[in-house]
Amino acid sequence: MGKKAVHFGAGNIGRGFVAEFLHNSGYEVVFCDVMDNLIESLQKNKSYDVIQVGAEGNTTTTITNYRAINSKTHEADVIKEITTADIVTCSVGPNILRFIAPVIAKGVDARPNDATPLAVIACENAIGATDTLAGHIKHEKNTPQHRLEDHHERARYANSAIDRIVPAQDPSAGLDVKLEKFYEWVVDRTPFKDHSCPSVEGIKWVDDLFPYIERKLFTVNTGHAAAAYHGYYHQKTTVYDALQDPEILDEVRRALRETSTLIVGKHGIHEQEQKDYVEKIIVRIGNPHLEDAVERVGRAPLRKLGRKERFIAPATELAEEGKDFAALLDAAEMAFRFQNVEGDEESEELAKIMNDNTPEQVVEKVCGLTTKDKIYPHVVKVVQRVQADA
Repeated sequence: MGKKAVHFGAGNIGRGFVAEFLHNSGYEVVFCDVMDNLIESLQKNKSYDVIQVGAEGNTTTTITNYRAINSKTHEADVIKEITTADIVTCSVGPNILRFIAPVIAKGVDARPNDATPLAVIACENAIGATDTLAGHIKHEKNTPQHRLEDHHERARYANSAIDRIVPAQDPSAGLDVKLEKFYEWVVDRTPFKDHSCPSVEGIKWVDDLFPYIERKLFTVNTGHAAAAYHGYYHQKTTVYDALQDPEILDEVRRALRETSTLIVGKHGIHEQEQKDYVEKIIVRIGNPHLEDAVERVGRAPLRKLGRKERFIAPATELAEEGKDFAALLDAAEMAFRFQNVEGDEESEELAKIMNDNTPEQVVEKVCGLTTKDKIYPHVVKVVQRVQADA
């Protein structure tokens, strides 16, 4: 029997990034999603194209050897697939992990102990996403407590850091996905120390994932979001448009200088290496061939203003060290101003929170900060300013 991967989330990242790696590594991919139209389209079409876009030209990979299951209506089929799969991946968004956990838990529990443990890897833009998923799977409401003792014989959970820009797609593209050529997929190998790592071409296996996660989150995600939020405030259409404005480009560079100070000092990455990485990221997020609307890149501001996220996390650490975090605070302010944006529920919820709460309550609810954090009064002032303008 050939290798099989079950992937939750058949959106652009799932079809374009993750499935391409799995397909090129010889896996049959079983997509699981709750979107009826998407699943039906995958079931009707036996192939689709992934187009890698670069300044030097485009290349195309045709994805075949996949199936699709509606996990909302055919849960039993999903469970059956997991019992015989080699790997389970997901790209559903950090807030959806708790919803896919119950079916994964049932599939894991039904696996024989003498089989190779299932590799579970969450491919999300969040620190420790696989740990979060594992926590939901192992919760007593999903896995009986007496089954946890030998749970590790049936499944292993590996955190990962993914880095690839997948922009908004042409509405007429169908299942085809356009994305940038550059990619990085780094996965923690330590959960597999007594077994071979899953054979997936393109994955970089490391013993210490954390530096890669923080470097990516505090450079790619911080830079991309800063450009989008500043761009939205200044009425730019795309991230590319935003970065053509010298003032916005300077804001992004300032923010990345601050995060670079943290990354170099904390993880021992060479200063010149980080400078080169920053320059590469600025070129990538400003790729004119991957034009991305500022509203799309800025969506979900509540999550992006979180305590462990791209602005507040590095700014908090820098504040504790007595180092500059002003540009990160400026970017966070632009994120707080990202309210009532059409098509983005979190921006509507942010507007409601800002309207119904004191600045102190907003900072605690949205950012997870307390008076014990040195940065707390500075963020309170930012919220006060945004509320006053509203």
